[in-house]
Amino acid sequence: MELETDRLILLPLDVNLLSLWTSDISALELAIDCRYDAEPMEGDFLEIVKGQLSITRGDPDHYLYHSFWLLIRKSDRTVVGSADFKGKPDEQGQVEIGYGLGPKYEHKGYMTEAVDALCRWVLRQEGVNAVIAETYSDGYASQRILTRCGFIRDREAESIWWKRVASGDEKDVPVCGERP
Repeated sequence: MELETDRLILLPLDVNLLSLWTSDISALELAIDCRYDAEPMEGDFLEIVKGQLSITRGDPDHYLYHSFWLLIRKSDRTVVGSADFKGKPDEQGQVEIGYGLGPKYEHKGYMTEAVDALCRWVLRQEGVNAVIAETYSDGYASQRILTRCGFIRDREAESIWWKRVASGDEKDVPVCGERP
């Protein structure tokens, strides 16, 4: 399965592809016919992805909620970023989204395009009523993305929590280019 926007292909990584991403980016590039130029796979980010790999291995049937989705620019098949849902819907029907871009692809609208498409897709799934996201208080770029994608501030503590609720329209309007 993959989603398509005007400029991007959003490819969810199954267990095998997610494993390649953490261990052999060259092999991942060959497997999905792309060039990886997004966030470096190192440090905290690599540890987060490895954690999601472990969760995905334990629940492969729900990998779309545990794994990462690569953002592949259509024009040249370059991976510019990634996004993920941080688990299956909770008891309130909420899923949390996270995302990041390679630095040279920031401020070009890619993430707004991707987050909107992912939200439209997930809000059409059974048992999902809302998408939530967390930003730092000074994470203005991320806050702009969420605002453009229909999120509203939900609560504030050390960070700011945002929410986009299902409007009903998501159920009737397919995501552009959704393919099995």
